[in-house]
Amino acid sequence: MDAKIKIKLVRSPICTPEKHKVIVRALGLRKINQVVERPDTPGFRGMVKKIPHLLQVVE
Repeated sequence: MDAKIKIKLVRSPICTPEKHKVIVRALGLRKINQVVERPDTPGFRGMVKKIPHLLQVVE
């Protein structure tokens, strides 16, 4: 069972700390409203939890 989560970039990381920008790039997000599908692992969940103001988990 390989669960997936869909992550959507809803706000620009322009005026955010460098750590936040690194997380956004590591998730593979480049453009606003872009949706990526990643494995539902604690690592990816943790990345999403670090920047909830920039991301949205799409059901």
